[in-house]
Amino acid sequence: MVEGFNPVRYAVIEEKNPREIVMLVGDGCKWRKCRFCDYYLDSSKNIEKNYEINKEALSHVTGEYHELEVINSGSFVDLDAKTIELIKGICIGKEIKTIHFECHYMHREEVRAFKKSFEKMGVKCIIKLGLETFDYELREKVLIKGIDERNPKIIAEYFDEINLLQGITGQSAESMMNDIETGLRYFDRVCINIMTENGMPVKPDKKVIKEFMNKVYPIYKNNNRLDILLNNTDFGVGENQN
Repeated sequence: MVEGFNPVRYAVIEEKNPREIVMLVGDGCKWRKCRFCDYYLDSSKNIEKNYEINKEALSHVTGEYHELEVINSGSFVDLDAKTIELIKGICIGKEIKTIHFECHYMHREEVRAFKKSFEKMGVKCIIKLGLETFDYELREKVLIKGIDERNPKIIAEYFDEINLLQGITGQSAESMMNDIETGLRYFDRVCINIMTENGMPVKPDKKVIKEFMNKVYPIYKNNNRLDILLNNTDFGVGENQN
């Protein structure tokens, strides 16, 4: 875990698909090869410390929208067992009817059983994949995402929602719109993340971001099945409080 990083870990998303959101801590992404993401740094092998952080974040959940999104620096498999049990208890106590989790493609075979464990409680469990783009060459040769499947229909057999990364070199308005349309065709919801500067090799491309803002954003900004994060803290979590 990064010293001095004390992010906001609970927020309420009030637009489009209203829900509460928590940013929890796990023992770290098992892939860790993506050339654009330093999110894995928000992790720790200290399971008890992770649980205490997660417990505090989850204590703010009210159930006002009966829907909760759980994000962490990796996949739901990286969260400790006590945190998962606490989440399940909160779902019952706060009458959460729908819950969202993240998962890397490498853990896809664990998705079905995990979803069923919530469905047995009467809670719909939605799993989001960080796909980033349907452009296989860009995704696997540049971003090093670790998703060897090219067919979106097959990917959608495991996942309900996807994240797309836009605003990087190699993209155009046409390719970004193609990603969005493909995402909407095969998945329930799409979250677009505009690339922001961090310590990793892949950087934001100002020209591509300008093209997104001028040609893509106006078309999709009001689509209720799309979340668009122009900054990676737009959901209200992740901003450092120190």
